Formats: sequence, structure tokens, C-alpha cells
Amino acid sequence: MSSAERQGEGKGGRYNVSFNCTSHFQLFMHDLFSQSDDPLSHPLADRMRPRELSEYCGQSHLLAEGKPLRLAIESDKLHSMVFWGPPGTGKTTLARMIARRAAAEFISLSAVLSGVKDIRAAIDMAQRLRNEQGRATVLFVDEVHRFNKSQQDAFLPFVEDGTVTFIGATTENPSFELNNALLSRARVYVLKSLSVEEIREVVNRALANTERGLGERDLQVDDAMRDLLAQAADGDARRALNLLEIAADLTEPDEQGEERITQTLLTEVLAGGLRRFDKGGEAFYDQISAMHKSVRGSNPDAALYWMTRMLDGGCDPLYVARRIVRMASEDIGNADPRGLQLALNAWDTQERLGSPEGELALAQAVVYLACAPKSNAVYTAFNTAMRDARNEGSQEVPLHLRNAPTKLMKELDYGKEYRYSHDEADGFSAGEKYFPEALGERIYYHPVERGLEIKISERLGYLRKLNREAADG
Repeated sequence: MSSAERQGEGKGGRYNVSFNCTSHFQLFMHDLFSQSDDPLSHPLADRMRPRELSEYCGQSHLLAEGKPLRLAIESDKLHSMVFWGPPGTGKTTLARMIARRAAAEFISLSAVLSGVKDIRAAIDMAQRLRNEQGRATVLFVDEVHRFNKSQQDAFLPFVEDGTVTFIGATTENPSFELNNALLSRARVYVLKSLSVEEIREVVNRALANTERGLGERDLQVDDAMRDLLAQAADGDARRALNLLEIAADLTEPDEQGEERITQTLLTEVLAGGLRRFDKGGEAFYDQISAMHKSVRGSNPDAALYWMTRMLDGGCDPLYVARRIVRMASEDIGNADPRGLQLALNAWDTQERLGSPEGELALAQAVVYLACAPKSNAVYTAFNTAMRDARNEGSQEVPLHLRNAPTKLMKELDYGKEYRYSHDEADGFSAGEKYFPEALGERIYYHPVERGLEIKISERLGYLRKLNREAADG
């Protein structure tokens, strides 16, 4: 098929636009005032999608009375926006609701399947709708962070001239994934995971709704099972409804003809479900950061919690081991050098034994590091020295510190007047200079008054006193 085919009844109809077989583009335009001829054939999560703000659960920080987004929706003031939040928090639903409220056509693209040609096709249709019918268009792009820079740029002129109102949905941080030009034209709204109480309300509505939900079946689900389901959904309304639908499909009438979702049945349905952990996105780095900061803050319990959250979510234990080694050097350092050795031992144990046995060694290391005295003196000293190394140019090594393996080098005074510290009193060459002459003497390492660094500080103080005395004559 070389050109688009359009099916429908004109304004107010349902449009299915498909392009030639070489394109992955599949675009659906829905009249938002009508429903499918057989809505019960759709998955429960789709059937129970809220149609009005009164049905919407969660996001009260955006949609409560008087909040800016709610005021914009109620006043039909469309503006381009990006919804950033975890899965199942209502990003697509909210976009549809905004389009319905504004009586605008709704065009949906998936950034996973679409390219620049598909964007242009959507824009062409939006232009025809505006020119021929005077109808506004909401262009919704799911997983917009998957579009590259040129694909994102393709929207800009048409957002600017009002051809479309752009709404993007993303689970990734827009400041990292979206162009500044696109961000400057769209307001970012952060959506939050639904609370257990909000998920419970979603479940209750689905069980009670006789038109779109499971109400006609009169399923018996006691409060404990509803709570268990809400907890297992992990803030994702779509997951909650999908799990509920699976459980409902597996129920069988008892002797009295009642259908009941039992704990045994629900436990089987929930078995194997993983908590939210995206292995590389925002949640991934947030949880790593939380574990690291819990260790730094000497809270072994919180550090264990975040570590187990990552492991439970599918994070590679060897990645966790690598981060634990980093913590040992960055935050414990010489206050307790045993921390680094224990971290390396835990890494080695994980490699040798694998999971789950090796993970106990990781837990041991995390707890030890959290309880150990803290020092970032080495970390700070390293960063300062690196800054000087990069900024001070290629300073010459002083002649007395140079190696002199050849006769010529010795004739050039390489190594001349070097003092061998082991031949000096206290094994220390008081007054010796080790920095480049142009750089002068500098102090990077300042031990803290915790752990072994107390002793290190005392020793350095004594040696520096000897240096001062040597300099004074």
C-alpha cells in the first residue's frame, strides 16, 4: 500500500491510519466521546481507564482543586507538556482526558515503533484537521525519551505554530533525555507512584463497576486480599488491574456458586513479581545513591534495605559489589583500611559462589562499612591532586628525584643529592623536597580525627614538624 488509507465517518468518527509495509508506523485517532462496540473484549486495565477527573486516582499534587494542571484542564487551556513518572501512574490516561475535555482529536505515537516519516504523517493529518474542520489536535508520544535528537526536533515548528499540542510521556528524567529546545516549549509534570490506598481504590472500583469492570460477576474478595493485591502492584495501577483480572479468570464457583479470590490463588498469581527497578534509568541510580548515602550516614539497616531492593529488582550482584568497593575507598578510607579488604573479599566471594550465597558476603560488607568510622580525606586529596595535575601543566621532575640508570644521566645530575630515607634518622629525610619546584610544597591529605586516621594524623604532624625545623636551619 503506497498511500495512507483512512477509515471512518468524518468528524467524530474513529480513524485508523496505516502506511506502507516498510513503515512501523501505526497511528490511531479516536473520537474521545465514543467507545468500542465491544468494550468488554478489552483488557480490564483499558476498560477501567478513567474518563473524567472525578474517576482519576492519584496525582493530587497536580490535580487537586486549585492546582495549575487541573485549572488548565478545566479551563480548556491546552499547552504542550511532558508527563514524567513510573509505569502505571496514568500518563496516557491523563493525556486522553485532556484531549477529550478540549474536544480535540487524539493522535498517539509510540517512540519505540515510529520514525521521522511517521511524525510527518501525523503532522499532515493534524494540519488537515485544522484546515478542513477547524479541529485542534493533541499529539501524544509515548516513551518520548526513545526518540533521538533529530526526531525530537521534528516536532518543534509544529508545536511552535500551534498545529499540535504536544504531550510526551516518559519514565526517564527529561533533563537528560529530551532536547532543551523541546523542553523549553513544554511544561514538565512529575507523576508519582500511586499509594497503597490509591491502588486499593482502583481495585475497589473495578470490582464494583458493572459496566466496565467486574461488578456483574460479584466476585468475593475480602479486605486482606485487596490489601495484598494493592501492595503487590508497587504503585502501578495497570499492574494491579492486570493481576486482578488474571486472578478473576482463574476463580471457580464454590458449592454455593460464589466466585472467590482466595489467598492461595492470589499468592500463585503474584509469585515471581519483581519490584520496580529499571536497570539503567532514573530509579536505578536513585536506589544506588540511597544505598551509598545510607552507608556514608552510618545507617546499616537502610543500607541493607536499598541493597536488597536492588538485588530483588534484578540488579547484577557484581555491580553492587563494585559499588561497595567504591564506598570503602571514598567514605571509609584510611579511617578503617579493613573496610576495603572486606569489600574486595565480598566481591571475590560473589564471583566464586554466585547467588544467593555470595550475596550474604555483600550484606556483610555493607553492614561493616556503614558501621565503620568515616573519612573522605583520601577521596578529597585525590580529587585536589588530580585538579593540580590537570591544571598546572607538565611540571619537571626535580633532578634529585630522577632515576639515573646510565652514565649520561648521572653526568646530567640525575639523582644527585638524593637522600635515601632509610639511612636517615627515623627513616625520614627531614626537609627533602618532592614537589616540582614551580609548584612548591602542597598538602592534599588531611586525616580526620576518626579511626586509624587519628594515628596517621599524629604521625604526619610529627613529620611535618621535622620538616619545619629542617627548613629553619
